[in-house]
Amino acid sequence: MNAARASILALLVCWACSALALVAVPPLSGRVVDQTGTLAASDIASLTQTLEDLETRKGSQVAVLIVPTTDGEAIEQYSLRVAEAWKIGRKKIDDGALLVIAKNDRRLRIEVGYGLEGALTDATTKRIIDEDITPKFKTGDFAGGVSAGVDRVVRVAEGEKLPEPEPPHWQDTGLLSGIDPFNPFVLAFVFIVGSALRAALGRLVGSAATGGFVGVLAWLLVGSLGLAAVVGVLAFLIFAFIDLMPSGGSRGTRGGWSGGSSSNWGSSSSGSSSGGFSGGGGSFGGGGASGSW
Repeated sequence: MNAARASILALLVCWACSALALVAVPPLSGRVVDQTGTLAASDIASLTQTLEDLETRKGSQVAVLIVPTTDGEAIEQYSLRVAEAWKIGRKKIDDGALLVIAKNDRRLRIEVGYGLEGALTDATTKRIIDEDITPKFKTGDFAGGVSAGVDRVVRVAEGEKLPEPEPPHWQDTGLLSGIDPFNPFVLAFVFIVGSALRAALGRLVGSAATGGFVGVLAWLLVGSLGLAAVVGVLAFLIFAFIDLMPSGGSRGTRGGWSGGSSSNWGSSSSGSSSGGFSGGGGSFGGGGASGSW
């Protein structure tokens, strides 16, 4: 009995050690993650634009990972670990694909989410690897091979019938989207209208009317109903309780509200334009193909 327990314990220790020895999955820092320095900045920018355009048009997400080695782990197992960690593709649509290259091992794999398996079949991904990627890799043209493979994956993915992508969360779809909602003249106009409504209708009714007016205006400017509701409630609270603010601090409050909101809006826009990227919750089941060169 003691010998059996010792054997089980030894097996558990070996399993734990092997798990700890696995190459860590790198963080998803962009649509193209190159840990080997193989691709030039211009190559990464071009690939990123291609993949971003696909997501905008189709909703599908495709990512590229280049690592030095999987350190003995099968490329199939490593790719699936990356896919499960990054969750490329939309949740419940599972329209993601992942190109993983272990450069020093001379191995690569295209991992395909459930939602794209109808177009990116195992046979199709194998042909992409054999016909588009590895011939260029064999000549040392890694940038060309990755680009050719990505282009063909994108073309094939375009043929899959999938739900239309949702517009970006912060997309300006309002009727007056060309107007900056935090322009001082817009804020002054809102304050004048709010003061007039409060004077004519009383504190609570006038503040409620002001909140409704500001909410509609926010919806026209931004195009987001949820954000418009939040801004409308905030306007109601400000005008309803503005009397409770010290007269000296009132101006500072209004100034702080204007400046702070403008700063937050600007930071959101810059974060979006900087190419921030995250997986959408897609799932993978091991579909795809592997290859070597």
